[in-house]
Amino acid sequence: MATAPIIVHPPLGTGGRRVTARGRILGLAYSDADVIEFLRRAGLDDPEPLLDDPAWVKWKGGRAHHYEAA
Repeated sequence: MATAPIIVHPPLGTGGRRVTARGRILGLAYSDADVIEFLRRAGLDDPEPLLDDPAWVKWKGGRAHHYEAA
């Protein structure tokens, strides 16, 4: 199985999660809305449904959709 192209990294100690696409840093997200905006800027037309699709997005460390400090 191929690796998901979008990674939402573990929450940082200060809160927020780094988001990368194919190794390129897209930004630091503090909510799903931030992740969606980063993905739109990266060229995806309708990224919201992809957040829960493991073929597209891998949530590392912590629970998916949670951005609080670890």
